[in-house]
Amino acid sequence: MTNLNDAGASSSAYEPKVLAKKYRISLEDAQNIIAQYGSDRKAADKAARRIAA
Repeated sequence: MTNLNDAGASSSAYEPKVLAKKYRISLEDAQNIIAQYGSDRKAADKAARRIAA
């Protein structure tokens, strides 16, 4: 049975190293994205894809 109080990994903020490695962007860019979007992984992913392109 699932715990409804457990929002899962998608609600926690990325670690800068993980985001940087996933999208092959600089650690500094990843830190800036996380500072701007916080725990909104969908928005952080979108921003990282824009930088990586």
